[in-house]
Amino acid sequence: MVVPRSFWPSKLKLAFAATVLGCGVGGAKIANSDDPATSLKLCTTVPIRLFRLSVTAAAIAFDYEYSLMGLREDSDEGKKVKHEVHTRSARRLEDLCFKNGGIYIKLGQHVGQLDYLVPLEYAKTMRESMLNRCPTSTYDQVCQVVKKELGGAPEEIFDEFDPVPIASASLAQVHVARTHEGQKVAVKVQHTHITDTAAADLATVELIVNTLHRFFPSFDYRWLVDEVRETSPKELDFLIEAENNVKCMDNFRRLSPHIADYVYAPTIYWSLSTSKLLTMEFIEGPQVNDLKSIKTLGIRPHDISKLVSQTFAEMMYKHGFVHCDPHAANLLVRVMPSGRSSIFGKCKPQLVLLDHGLYKELDTYTRTNYAALWKALVLADVKGIKENCMKFGAGEDLYTFFTSILTMKPWERVIDPAVDHLAINDQSELQIYGPEYFSQVTELLHRLPRVILLMMKTNDCLRSVNNALLQRPSLESFLIIGRVSSEAVIEEKLLHAKTLSSLISVWFEEISLEARFILMRIALWALQFKKSLSL
Repeated sequence: MVVPRSFWPSKLKLAFAATVLGCGVGGAKIANSDDPATSLKLCTTVPIRLFRLSVTAAAIAFDYEYSLMGLREDSDEGKKVKHEVHTRSARRLEDLCFKNGGIYIKLGQHVGQLDYLVPLEYAKTMRESMLNRCPTSTYDQVCQVVKKELGGAPEEIFDEFDPVPIASASLAQVHVARTHEGQKVAVKVQHTHITDTAAADLATVELIVNTLHRFFPSFDYRWLVDEVRETSPKELDFLIEAENNVKCMDNFRRLSPHIADYVYAPTIYWSLSTSKLLTMEFIEGPQVNDLKSIKTLGIRPHDISKLVSQTFAEMMYKHGFVHCDPHAANLLVRVMPSGRSSIFGKCKPQLVLLDHGLYKELDTYTRTNYAALWKALVLADVKGIKENCMKFGAGEDLYTFFTSILTMKPWERVIDPAVDHLAINDQSELQIYGPEYFSQVTELLHRLPRVILLMMKTNDCLRSVNNALLQRPSLESFLIIGRVSSEAVIEEKLLHAKTLSSLISVWFEEISLEARFILMRIALWALQFKKSLSL
């Protein structure tokens, strides 16, 4: 398609105006820096980063506007052209994230985990690149951070310090070291100056997104900027991450003692940790999706899938304090240190949780209603589903769509009373999240609390982990979700039962639910036995 010449001046005007305006915003954000040299450096780099952002945003916006002009979205030609524009724009966004780094990488990672909230071309592109190709800091830069934070060079603070990082992410990279007392540790070092540029980057990204929304109302990803703005300062403070680590383990010991031994987080070395450098116990173990290594350890992937489901169900429905970044790189597996084994002679797994920077607290109302919603979904309780969706603001017109997004199943499957209604794997079902539903997705995003959006992202990460482990949806996982969410609902009702009659009513409900889950378990065994006979 040939673009009219008049398009280019408009595009350049938008980029120039955004850059000039953004420089003022970015400059104001970094003016409070305590380091004049850093401020000067940032004042020269931020405009360049902003100009890249402005040009990329303008190119994407006008590519959509002009490439799709005159085409019907439901026509074959319209769908073909839109796919091409999505792909081109995703590559532009990917290139921008890698060139600017830092918060932009984090933003790209968020996009890569939102399959149903952004076009699939974006999610696929970001997911394939953002988690595996993060930039690294030089060893000189690492030394600067260690010296500033701990008062000496790495070789002075530690007995050994590997200059080559074993992993790098958007905000930091990890080095293996050994303390003077002989303990092997993992040292997470924040990328230099990322804290200083973060505020300016977020301000300029917000400016561009708001500008694009003003020109193109259908482009509304302001909620994503809001989410990154809220979570980034917490993720940039590694002492908050350390505190989350400790609180998470304390919750399991207090509220979920039956699985506390099966969930672990590395011990923090507080005397060697600051807001920009975190030293923790080094844990050996394969990532949760490394099936070959897991089987070598003598662990069944099925047991890991159950443990992952149980762990995060307890967090969501009972603790109300949820690790919201459970992708495979943050979940390691090792054999239970006690050496326990199952009745089949297989080793029992222990799940190791890494990267505790992104947590979300659910208040009692949200936690209880979210548990009630998932209880209703697993039991195909139409009345309960509608009632709890409405509490989150989905409305009469969108509550069925909301449940479809939560379960990745069409409404007819969600309310099917069959025991395996949420676990049947039919790839055609995923097509309900096509571009024709974009307006409904956008409207739903406006209505739902942001905390629920983050729970949806967490669900997607967990679904991806389970699919990697089992190569199929897990009915066992849905039964675990149903049981834990039901227990959370019953516990909350017992707390508020003030009379004998209300207590008896809750007890009867508990007995009824227990009986129903026993029957569902029997049905599951029957289904598995039937499938084994057909192999």
